[in-house]
Amino acid sequence: MEDQNRVSQWISKRSPVQLIVLFYLVAVTVSVLLLSMPIAHKDGVSLSFMELLFTSVSAVSVTGLSTITLVDSFNNLGLFSLAFVFQFGGLGVMTLGTFIWIILGKKIGFKERRLIMTDQNQSTFQGMVRLMKGILKLILLIEFIGFLVLGTYYLSYFPTWQEAYFQGFFASVSATTNTGFDITGQSLLPFKDDYFVQFIHIILIVLGSIGFPVLIEVKDYLMSSKEDRKFLKFSLFTKITSLTYIALIVFGFFILILLEWNHFFADKSWHEVIFYSLFQSTTTRSGGLSTMDVSLLTEQSQLFLSSLMFIGASPSSVGGGIRTTTFVLVVLFIIHFARGRKNVTIFRREVHDEDLSKAVAVTLMALILCFVSVIIISIMEPFSLVSILFEVSSAFGTVGLSMGITPGLSTGSQFVLMTLMFIGRIGILTFLFTFRNEKKSGSYRYPKERIIIG
Repeated sequence: MEDQNRVSQWISKRSPVQLIVLFYLVAVTVSVLLLSMPIAHKDGVSLSFMELLFTSVSAVSVTGLSTITLVDSFNNLGLFSLAFVFQFGGLGVMTLGTFIWIILGKKIGFKERRLIMTDQNQSTFQGMVRLMKGILKLILLIEFIGFLVLGTYYLSYFPTWQEAYFQGFFASVSATTNTGFDITGQSLLPFKDDYFVQFIHIILIVLGSIGFPVLIEVKDYLMSSKEDRKFLKFSLFTKITSLTYIALIVFGFFILILLEWNHFFADKSWHEVIFYSLFQSTTTRSGGLSTMDVSLLTEQSQLFLSSLMFIGASPSSVGGGIRTTTFVLVVLFIIHFARGRKNVTIFRREVHDEDLSKAVAVTLMALILCFVSVIIISIMEPFSLVSILFEVSSAFGTVGLSMGITPGLSTGSQFVLMTLMFIGRIGILTFLFTFRNEKKSGSYRYPKERIIIG
């Protein structure tokens, strides 16, 4: 009883940010325990602790990088357990936590709402529980539709309906949560000529990574009457997120065609070029699935894809990276600063100085983190800098694309990638705020003095 009181006191002293990090660490621990059960493995398969830990961190962070081949290591029970883990990681610990609280009839108080707000990168308590309910219902509905569509379509690919629908289930959950795990053993390479399968996966990846608040607002708009739509206005977040997200996909699509026109696409038909480029540009948001071997691309394309993965998905989504809104705010800040403007405006709205400071801090911290990671891994591994940078960007962006070097990495390099995947999932701000001193600083201030810059 005394030990329980001590634990309760210790937890009560933690900040919401620290508790969120703790919950994700607990999720990794539970994942390791689930995947380590012998009944989850195929006959004769024995996985080391590092293989289990790396797979678990990758699943909780919905990344998809792996040192093992899932279909050769786990039986159906193990794959179901894995699907549950990255469902948990994709939706967020507080989304499912809210659902459990509601089922148990527990009152969701101030502290719980603070945790939800932190986990979903929100800035206000208003509508938190409603948002969580909406996210859960919407994502599960999307996954169910994806499961039915893909499972039914896969009847022509697989010998039994059980296998077809199991493949459909795993593919739908993996694509919607942007995990990037597959049970084909070859990602989506077996479907590189099947544009229907690719199109469904593109839709699922976009719905999972464009941002939960965006989905909720679009759903409310579509379900409202024509008269009510006149009074509905999309938030600034939805406008910026949607525009940036779509612009990055379109930009990536055309740049890939340009870079690979005389290389990978040299002997491809026009429709192959379109779908290869479109799918690859979309999956770099956070998807991780691939219809091609990215190691066959030019170094220029690999570096370009690394930059897209570094940006990642939208805030309050299943994806990682610095996030789309951070990227666009930094770009706008640079443009406005170059023009001599003090305030950053977009869509007739002025951006808060605090949000600009956060965007710059996140970008700089992410650049330093990835730069240091590349140096550390390059010291320990014989691989090229481009392949290491690609792997680092994929881990930080929780994407899961790889040039095939993941299984060959040493234990030290795997720990570096696991750290990047974990930080990429919880977010740079959450990571930084973990070390924040909650005590208020004194009321005194020191004299200001100018410093020469540039």
